[in-house]
Parts: sequence; structure tokens; C-alpha cells
Amino acid sequence: MSDHYYSPEPGSRLEKGIIVTFLRGRRYRLLTATGIFSSKKIDNGTRLLVESMDVPSSGSFLDLGCGNGVIGIVAATLKPGLKVTMTDVNSRATMIATENVARLRLGNVEVLTGDLYQPVGDRRYTTIASNPPISAGMRKVVEPLVMGAVDHLEEGGLLQLVVQSNKGGRTLARFIDEYFGEHSVVSKGSGYRVLVARRH
Repeated sequence: MSDHYYSPEPGSRLEKGIIVTFLRGRRYRLLTATGIFSSKKIDNGTRLLVESMDVPSSGSFLDLGCGNGVIGIVAATLKPGLKVTMTDVNSRATMIATENVARLRLGNVEVLTGDLYQPVGDRRYTTIASNPPISAGMRKVVEPLVMGAVDHLEEGGLLQLVVQSNKGGRTLARFIDEYFGEHSVVSKGSGYRVLVARRH
């Protein structure tokens, strides 16, 4: 368990690296490390979410389970008037995300360590975006993520999640429909789909 990216303290030896990638028409040079999610490249699911996600011009944006911070960093770069919070249970991930925010001199981002919504208390957001850790358990982690979004979104706020179509896709869609009433699929590609729900 200690080597999973959803562990609070990864057991693998810390080795840092650099990922260079193009997202939303911009070039990003991001720090990465062993023991965090998709440590060698931006995975296809995250890329699909980043390229298709709705990023509000103002308000607040929560990148839940941020890994090296790519989702929140792209949102903060695109919309400097947006307040971005990035959280992860993995302390190594939040360390790397914090370094990336500092390297990019993003003044509109905070990085917090903790499980799901625990680090943000009762705050509400305009948007919550995540590539949820399906392998951490659908009932144990993913359902609480969806359920908790209801209490952490402003009225009219968007939950935006990416999932592998044949690995948890139907179950995630069912969770969203249960807690939000309905969802839409806004993007598909590389075996992934982006599911969006609005809090009414």
C-alpha cells in the first residue's frame, strides 16, 4: 500500500524529474517525482480533462487529488482572476505541486495536504475538477468524492471528472446521477470520458 500514489506517505525513494508538455496551447515545464500519480508523463485522462474542462474567469476552483498540480496550474494560468485550491492526500504530491506553483510564480494558487475535502473544511467552489483515483476504491474513495462535491459546490457549480470508459465509467456515472440527478459527457478520447454535473 505504501507505494500507491494515494498513500499519505509514498514508500518509494524520492526521485525528481521534469515533464514538458503542451496543454491548451501553452508549453508547461513541470516538476514530477516518483511515488505520485503518472510520474513520467501527463496521462491521457488528465490531458482530456485539462483540454476540455470549463474554467471560470473568476470564483474558485478545486483540483482534488492534484498529483503534481497540472489541472489546477493550467486553470490558474488560463484565468489569473480565479482562486485555485489544489489538494492531495499524498504529501509528496503536494510538495511537488507547491514547487511547481512557486516555479511558475502563480499567486492565485494554494496547495493543501489531506484526504478528499478534509483540508478545505466547509468551503464551497465554483468548480471541482478531478481525475479520481479509481484504483483506491469506488466505494471507499470515489463515491465520497462525488457525494462530498454536493456540499462543496456553490449553487450552479460544476463537478468535472474524467474516467476510463471501461474501468469504472458506468459506476462513476451512476454515483453522479445518484447525488446530482444527471450528468453529461462533454468529451471522449483515448478510452476516457469527461463527465460533468451541475449543482442545482
